[in-house]
Amino acid sequence: MLLSKQSARARAADLARLALRQDPTAVQAVATLGLDAQLRGHTAAARRLLVYGNALSRRDLQLRLWAIEDAVGRNDIPAALVNYDVALRTSRTAPELLFPVLAAATDDQAIRLALVKTLSGKPAWAESFIFHAAVNAPNPRAVASLYRDLRRAGVSVLDEASSVVINRLISGGFWEDAWSYYAAIHPGADRRTSRDPLFTSRSTTPSLFDWTPINDAGVTTSIQPGNQKGVFDFAASPSVGGTLLQQIQVLPAGDYRLVGRSAGIDQDEGARPYWILTCRRDGRELGRIVLPNSSRLNGLFSGQFSVPSGCPVQVLALVARPSNSASGMTGQIEQARLYPVR
Repeated sequence: MLLSKQSARARAADLARLALRQDPTAVQAVATLGLDAQLRGHTAAARRLLVYGNALSRRDLQLRLWAIEDAVGRNDIPAALVNYDVALRTSRTAPELLFPVLAAATDDQAIRLALVKTLSGKPAWAESFIFHAAVNAPNPRAVASLYRDLRRAGVSVLDEASSVVINRLISGGFWEDAWSYYAAIHPGADRRTSRDPLFTSRSTTPSLFDWTPINDAGVTTSIQPGNQKGVFDFAASPSVGGTLLQQIQVLPAGDYRLVGRSAGIDQDEGARPYWILTCRRDGRELGRIVLPNSSRLNGLFSGQFSVPSGCPVQVLALVARPSNSASGMTGQIEQARLYPVR
């Protein structure tokens, strides 16, 4: 088998030499001969051919892949990234080949810092790669570091990409990393309080630290933002219950108060929705607040939760209870804010 591969490579090299004699600008032939020289350990000859090939064309993908490999072999990160950039600018198939490799390489700090410089030039492939890394890079903590550096360098990162990374960090158990990155891109965020009490966020791709409407069979929910305030709107079919809205918290141990206002809730006592705070690690309930009908106290509601030590991450959720009303249950939350009791 080895002899067969060697003979096939030798035939390919012979054909490449013939092609190059007939046409000195045959880039594919140069790439074939260069690869053959490299495989045979003739590094100097391979690099001479690479220089010649670069003089002929910088758009040939095989040549660029070879140049990347050569730069990596010399531990020349800037040169490797220059060739990544050229390949990704000039070849439609390059992203499929190179994005996974580049995303995995973000785990290396030296490569990550050099990559920031490349992306600061805002090449056409930057936005696609930034999102690819969010979804596919093996280490979401490295991607969060990359995103921080990109923002400092003036490179925009889509909200969707940031949300994906935050959610991956949360799913991986990296709560502190997730909150640290979230707070970095949301100035004023305070882990001791819930976020967006008036439902004004217009993000279509919220992270788990944001209000997340839950739509399920028989349940319809949405956040309708406004300039000064918005509302969370919900409806549940008769006899259908379940989570309507949730937001992950990272509250320190202590006592907290939830205050807010509802509209349109009119149900029997056993069918009214309630707020619940649970420990995400084990599902332990930390308290619940049943909402009064909105006709009482102008829809105002309040209640208290106690977060024990050993529960670093919590879930605040609004839950619907099955209603026997023929029209099911409808309503709105106009405001909801969780904050520490001082």
